[in-house]
Amino acid sequence: MSDVLVILCTFPDPGQARQIGTVLVEAQLAACVNLLPAVESIYRWQGKVETAAETLAIFKTTAAAFPEFEKMLTELHPYDVPEIIALEPEKISETYRAWVCAEARKS
Repeated sequence: MSDVLVILCTFPDPGQARQIGTVLVEAQLAACVNLLPAVESIYRWQGKVETAAETLAIFKTTAAAFPEFEKMLTELHPYDVPEIIALEPEKISETYRAWVCAEARKS
């Protein structure tokens, strides 16, 4: 198991993604967040197919910080069911891994 996690999470707009991402980085629950403001999502919600313009946030954090990261993200997120998908990178440069682990220190 990797000690670094990459988290995918969509938001309804860039402003909310930026605000929540900043809170998580300031709290040292994430080392970094990248925002991709122009994604289109097609999904099934409450029995209907929906489409929405969303912002995709890509967070870098640690496995140790993940429980608190997930709790805070869930509390701050405007969606009833926020997308929180944690991926374990198979390979990561040692210098980047060390930086993420130093910056996402909370556990």
